[in-house]
Amino acid sequence: MNASVLAPAGPFAAWIAEAGWLLFAAGALIFVFVMVLLALALRRGAGPVRHGLWIVGGGLVFPVVVLSALLAYSLSLSVRLTQPPPADAIVVGITGHMWWWEVRYRDPAGGRDIVLANELRLPLGRKVVLGLSSADVIHSLWVPALAGKVDLVPGRVNHLVIAADTVGIYRGPCAEFCGEQHARMELVVVAQPEAEFDSWLAAQAMPAAAPAEALQARGRAAFIDQRCVACHTVRESSGVRLGAIVAPAPAAVAPGRATLDPSATLGPDLTHVGSRLTLGAGTLPNNRGTLVAWISDVQHFKRGARMPSFDSLDPATLQALAAYLESLK
Repeated sequence: MNASVLAPAGPFAAWIAEAGWLLFAAGALIFVFVMVLLALALRRGAGPVRHGLWIVGGGLVFPVVVLSALLAYSLSLSVRLTQPPPADAIVVGITGHMWWWEVRYRDPAGGRDIVLANELRLPLGRKVVLGLSSADVIHSLWVPALAGKVDLVPGRVNHLVIAADTVGIYRGPCAEFCGEQHARMELVVVAQPEAEFDSWLAAQAMPAAAPAEALQARGRAAFIDQRCVACHTVRESSGVRLGAIVAPAPAAVAPGRATLDPSATLGPDLTHVGSRLTLGAGTLPNNRGTLVAWISDVQHFKRGARMPSFDSLDPATLQALAAYLESLK
């Protein structure tokens, strides 16, 4: 996964990288210039020096010219980075939790929220407005290859415009220390062609598929019996929700509206957990084997997480649970 500010994959990251390279180059030139002056001074030895010329030139004129140029450049860069998004920009709400990301899209067909976790998908070439809020402490979202860093603050909604022009998978770590598992709080960002994105979003809006095998049906029963529904939600085709009803999160509002985003559940929505690339906000790759390991010993992988380890379950039940969750594509 790309996580480098020096390998930008979108216009906003490219402008930030441009500013970084400019500062690196300017700093290097000034350093070389000063070293040359030092070498000349040491070579000539003591001699008459025009102190007034050096003070005015090196201490006044040079800093004023350089800093004025940097100010003008930074102002032009700020204008580019803060330009209003287009009217057709996609709006996505992201809420930071300890230690995972809740992601909400708006269903273009029905207008209802599409809730997922720890994974953000972007259509190539389109700007996406992120409404950022926190359900507990201050977090910070930073996708180095695509955009700058913005804090998620409880009680308010901040906004970040992001875009990608290269297909790929990008890391979005939390960039503000938020507790014991801060280092394992990662948003996976997937940039894909617009047609693929539209198909993916339509699939995410659909309810969970009914178990197609006996093992999956047993896993669904275990999901209910073990009270996984106390923290997680699965939207089923019958219209029934396994778990708490999730209230719409106002983090996905238009820019300029400062609305609190209360969370209605303790854990991520699992309606399509089988389609996600990772488990535990980037902690493990997502497959049946890692699902078994995660369910049985969460606290080994992510000590302090609110989910307890279900190490008392027998292997057959664990395999059934993992098969059911894996089937939720």
